[in-house]
Amino acid sequence: MNASEVRFCPRCGSPITQAFRFGKTRPSCPECGWVFFADPKVAVAVLVQNAGMILLVRRANDPQRGKWTLPGGFMDAGEDPRQAAERECLEETGLQVRVNRLLEVVSHPADSPGAHLVLYYQAEYLSGELQPGDDAEQAAYYPLDRMPALAFEAPDTLQHYLSQGK
Repeated sequence: MNASEVRFCPRCGSPITQAFRFGKTRPSCPECGWVFFADPKVAVAVLVQNAGMILLVRRANDPQRGKWTLPGGFMDAGEDPRQAAERECLEETGLQVRVNRLLEVVSHPADSPGAHLVLYYQAEYLSGELQPGDDAEQAAYYPLDRMPALAFEAPDTLQHYLSQGK
C-alpha cells in the first residue's frame, strides 16, 4: 500500500490527513495520532550455475510476462531472506538449492510497482528435477553465450557476477 491509498485510520476509522511527522509529510490520524509508514516490498532471487550454464525461469504473469529471469519472488514478513530465496527457487523450478552468499542488493524507488529491494544470492543445486512451477511457465539452464532477453535487474546482476570470474 502506498501513501495515497491511505484514507482512513486503521485504528479508529477517522479520516486521514497529511501532517509533518518524523521528518516528512505522512498520512496521519488527527484523532489517535497513528502515522502511516510505507514499508518496502522485498524480493529475493538466486543465481544457480550448472556446467557453465545459468538457471532461468520464463515468467507466466505480468509484469514482463514471457521474459526470462533468475528464479525468485517476494519475501514473506518474518521470513529469513536466504530461506525465502531457496523457497522461491523450489516453487518456480522444482529444484532444492542452498544459498551460499549475497551477490547484490538492488533498490528501486518507493513509488515503483513491484519490489523496492531485491536481494540476489548465489546458490548451489542440492536435489530435485527441473520443472516449471508457481508463476513460471518454463525453467531451463542457458549457456552464457546464448542468454535470452531478461526481465528486471537480472542483466546487471549477471554482468556483475560474471565479470568477477566466479
